[in-house]
Amino acid sequence: MSEQPAGSFRLGYVPGATPGKWARTWRERLPDVPLELVQVEAADAVAALERGDVDAAIARLPVDKTRLSAIALYEELPVVVVSRDHLLAATDDDEPVAASDLADDVVHLADDDVLYAPGVPVPGLRPVAYREDGSVDPAGAAPRPPTTAEAVAWVAAGAGVTIVPMSLARLHHRKDVTHRVLDGGPTAPVGLVWVSERTTDLVDELIGIVRGRTVNSSRGRATPPASRQPEPPQPARPRRAPAGRPRRTPPRSAAGAADTCRSAPTRC
Repeated sequence: MSEQPAGSFRLGYVPGATPGKWARTWRERLPDVPLELVQVEAADAVAALERGDVDAAIARLPVDKTRLSAIALYEELPVVVVSRDHLLAATDDDEPVAASDLADDVVHLADDDVLYAPGVPVPGLRPVAYREDGSVDPAGAAPRPPTTAEAVAWVAAGAGVTIVPMSLARLHHRKDVTHRVLDGGPTAPVGLVWVSERTTDLVDELIGIVRGRTVNSSRGRATPPASRQPEPPQPARPRRAPAGRPRRTPPRSAAGAADTCRSAPTRC
């Protein structure tokens, strides 16, 4: 296990995954806990978790749930990557293609393919092996591109087509290829994965973030309320007499009344 700084968190992500929005929320909500994004290959994501290279990962599903926990996040659509001079390149960008449209195309799946599990039928023609003289070798092993990037390069050279999740088609986009959604093809689910026995408080924080919990939700880390400053004392207001009631004049003293009578006898 590689050394990890105290109080930090390492989030792995597979090619095509985009953890940026969750990373931004993490940094806003947990500014005191550094978040490190670590890219891992799809086939190595589980091993990276088990080695402790990452604390959690945005990875391809499914995973072995006897050792791992996972939360499904979204599913990617499959797309067919074709060269610019392919017939399908002339269709509208948002027009899906059917498996039958690939009946005459050789479909190359890379070694790091994440769509077609063993036994799942692949549309189109299977690649074949060739002898040195150019003849087909029925017993030979057909060439297979080692990576998705290499498969896209084969497509650009006119060697056939490939089928990948949409995010990988965008990741490996080239000017000499384009892609169309494959109608009815297998989807590529993506989820948050971590080792079940290592469900730490920080893992719980990340779970809350990807699920859209607010900072003050019952399972999120609450933010303490801001302390209220005491309000300054307000000056006392004079009491007003109720409307419609005459204001009472305080009685005059006896001496004051006598003085008034002496100065104005007609008023007494």
